[in-house]
Amino acid sequence: MDRAAVFDVDGTLVDTNHLHVVTWWEALRQAGHDVPMHAVHRAIGLGSTDLIAHLLGDDRDPAQDDGLSAAHTALYGQYFDRLPALPEAGELLRRLHGDGWTVVLATSASGAELGALRRAIDADDAIAATASADDVEQGKPAPEPVEHALELAGVPASRAVFVGDTVWDMRAGSKAGVHCVGLLCGGIPRADLEEAGAREVYADPADLLARLAGSPLG
Repeated sequence: MDRAAVFDVDGTLVDTNHLHVVTWWEALRQAGHDVPMHAVHRAIGLGSTDLIAHLLGDDRDPAQDDGLSAAHTALYGQYFDRLPALPEAGELLRRLHGDGWTVVLATSASGAELGALRRAIDADDAIAATASADDVEQGKPAPEPVEHALELAGVPASRAVFVGDTVWDMRAGSKAGVHCVGLLCGGIPRADLEEAGAREVYADPADLLARLAGSPLG
């Protein structure tokens, strides 16, 4: 039976989390919101609307949400031509593809942003499908993005592994019933990832690739 390796992208395969922190912080600052960067960092991995709600609360003016999201997109877009892949991210995906895994991306990115991330990874030949923010009604930590990735791969949760770097990833994967693997390269502590559902934790894609034989992807 086929098996699927589902990957988050930001902070898991591409080193973008802190770019998102700075650009969300600046978008919020321009709109008059003083939000500490550490709080922004903990919210990275949520979709735009959920991130704004998480940081500003339900008593905010929701009419500002689209403007905040557009400001973040414009600021972050300045980096599209130089987003850095994390060490051996592309090599990891190609190795898994060669080993018979169906590789699917599950990300809140879409459009030009998703295109820039895929160019950074440079492993399109190994990626079977992508479940983006445009494909689901609810983003992580809801299970929909992971469940949609499994549908695209055509495998049950019992035959899948989900790799991510945030607590939102681990919660989404756990709710979807898949085996969750955490990476530390997004800046979230090991204990937080494990508490959210990570059954193994590795430093980054290179570490996972080096220890692949003893991992759930081995």
